Amino acid sequence: MTAIQVVHASKIYRRYSRKRQFATLKSALLSGNLLRNLAPDETFPAIRDVSFTVPAGRTLGVIGRNGSGKSTMLKLVAGITKPTSGTVTVNGRISALIELGAGFHPEISGRENVFINGIMLGLSKREIAARFAEIVEFAELEDFIDAPVKTYSSGMYMRLGFAVAIHVDPDVLLVDEVLAVGDEGFTHKCLDKFAEFKRRGKTILLVTHSLGLVERFCDEALWLDAGRMKAMGDPKRVVGAYITDVEALEEEQLAASDARAQDTAAISPDNAAAAVLPDHPVEAAGAPPDTAGAAGAGRPETPMDFFRAVEGRWGSREVEITDVLLVGAAGERGHVFHSGERVDIHIRMRAPLPLEDFVIGIGIFNAEGVCCFGTNTDIEDLQSERIHGDAEAVFTIESVDLVEGTYKLDVAVHKRDGYPYDYHRLLYTFRVKSRRKDVGIYRPRHEWRFSDGIALTRSGGGPA
Repeated sequence: MTAIQVVHASKIYRRYSRKRQFATLKSALLSGNLLRNLAPDETFPAIRDVSFTVPAGRTLGVIGRNGSGKSTMLKLVAGITKPTSGTVTVNGRISALIELGAGFHPEISGRENVFINGIMLGLSKREIAARFAEIVEFAELEDFIDAPVKTYSSGMYMRLGFAVAIHVDPDVLLVDEVLAVGDEGFTHKCLDKFAEFKRRGKTILLVTHSLGLVERFCDEALWLDAGRMKAMGDPKRVVGAYITDVEALEEEQLAASDARAQDTAAISPDNAAAAVLPDHPVEAAGAPPDTAGAAGAGRPETPMDFFRAVEGRWGSREVEITDVLLVGAAGERGHVFHSGERVDIHIRMRAPLPLEDFVIGIGIFNAEGVCCFGTNTDIEDLQSERIHGDAEAVFTIESVDLVEGTYKLDVAVHKRDGYPYDYHRLLYTFRVKSRRKDVGIYRPRHEWRFSDGIALTRSGGGPA
């Protein structure tokens, strides 16, 4: 039996722009422009020719970027809005967890709102009375159910709406990102309720950004992109394709962002501030600058807290960094990598005249400006002898053991006393992706071992 059938469904909205405002209705009528100025400028297709079928008792997860049409599709299935073309057919009673508590009246009590909302969802007064205690207990509102809803916090309001909707006992349950309606304990109760529905053979349509939930909970996944169906089928396959697509877009965005930052920082060597920089990337924090030596008098000093410096570029350019490439394990230049993956940092330089005194260094910072790692050739006991012409240094990180997040890269070449030839400050961005949502910065290689008194099972089956 088919629970949900969508056939060539499209939904087109009209878009209006801000136009000349009339001072009065009289002026609008006299001008004769009222109807023309209130006409839509263009149309916006939220859903474009989408077709799919959900058999009864199956769970379908809908994924996609913001604005891809996920919520619009859910509203079409719920009957909140009608398709511009095509058909949407649903068999059985629907409960939609989309706009929780949309029918609540703020001036009356939670008790009265439960009855009103339940009737709106298709229950009789007798059915609501029979389930009332369970609804209140699920919402964790025993002490507040007789207070006016206007006195509820947003979390209480949403929990009550969720509890009413989930106890309608529908044949088809529609869920739109409502798992953030309470604390972690309440979220687990919601997931347990979904699992119960699934065991009872109910049909569930779940819109979520939680890809792990889709893989574990859903029988199939539907990927929407710009209103079109990009893929549908096995959740792991569809989620994997979606992640690859997201990473490709992130790659483009990071590349464009880096290009803008480097263009802004590409100042002339004649105007560059040859600041004296400490050559140790860690000890530099908070250290006073060494104003003596080759930098010369009258030139700007290094900021007292070096790690608070904004992105930019400075140096004499006696050695110039011409390009910096981050290359992944597959040998392709990129900005998006996976935790544990190998990354090569290629630093290309040009020295018009031969030099003997030089140090090449890198530093990695997280988005909050915390130094995750820094080193240079001098720290690692590599004594400089000569650099001349076009040259390249490759710094290989065998395993990027960082947690998921966005990171910035410092690259520099300077003298041993800190005098900068070319310093690129936070001009290169890369992103580390991971299915493991660790906390912190560093993800060390590790394993768990357990005694016979502990039994664990990995998600998806199999012993831990």
